[in-house]
Amino acid sequence: MTTTKMPSKYTKEEYVKPPHGFCAGCPIPIALRWFLKVVGEKVVLLMPPGCAAPSVLFPKPSLIYQGQRIKVLMTPFGSASIFAGGVKSALIARGDTETQVVVWAGDGATFDIGLAGVSAAAERNEDIIYVCYDNEAYQNTGNQRSSATPWGVITTTNPLPTPKMEYKKDIMSIITAHRIPYAATLSIAYPDDFMRKVEKAKALNGFRFLHLLTPCVAAWLFPAGLGVEVSRLAVETKVFPLFEAEYGDIITITKEPKGLPVEEYFRVQGRYRHLTKEQIDMLQSEVDKRWNRLQYLATYSSK
Repeated sequence: MTTTKMPSKYTKEEYVKPPHGFCAGCPIPIALRWFLKVVGEKVVLLMPPGCAAPSVLFPKPSLIYQGQRIKVLMTPFGSASIFAGGVKSALIARGDTETQVVVWAGDGATFDIGLAGVSAAAERNEDIIYVCYDNEAYQNTGNQRSSATPWGVITTTNPLPTPKMEYKKDIMSIITAHRIPYAATLSIAYPDDFMRKVEKAKALNGFRFLHLLTPCVAAWLFPAGLGVEVSRLAVETKVFPLFEAEYGDIITITKEPKGLPVEEYFRVQGRYRHLTKEQIDMLQSEVDKRWNRLQYLATYSSK
């Protein structure tokens, strides 16, 4: 089992404590714990329906509420970013310019149902941090396909012999096209990179977008102790590159991957076990093509 250690300067406060309703081995509470250690208690979290919203409340609130240290608002599925803009405006009207307003939403609420609201908030450059925890399907309701679901994956709505035959939506290209101040990809397998990016987002104003891959034990079909390892393999195979984009133009790759074969990432997940060698080779070619495009953008954005 691969483990990962958080940088020591963030070890003083704990805002996420068990018991909580997340599945055993889920990366989401790890990521939320780290995120709040950087952002601190001057924060309002807005959560649409998804894995996180009920899991921080049941069996009892797992976020610290004493003295209202962490405020959490549940929103409708498609409008978390719109609610967030209203909350930020209300705080400013009260003279509070320090409290961070954060949307913590899954891929269904981001890639699909809430995309229009996300785009509207990004276009207006609302002063919020939007975190998409991406487990590549509607996992809270039983692993239904979303536009974040990769090609070839089986879900309850795409069972064999008809796995998903469409590629995953490129949410980072969509978001960076709005030329927002900051967008970045995150992984719990690389805590230094994770924390640095959250710090950078916190220090900026305007719309900031963080795309966090959160492998799902129940739906991706891997042992509960391998969440960090699966996250690491996603990065090292170039399936989920770690990079950041500033104002849509300055692209920086923040972790040079080892370039492992994608088969190593697929092998530990039951949702891919039906793929043929030809299909794996085709997906390897697609991953290489997307990586080359990212390298090109990173090279020429710095000139």
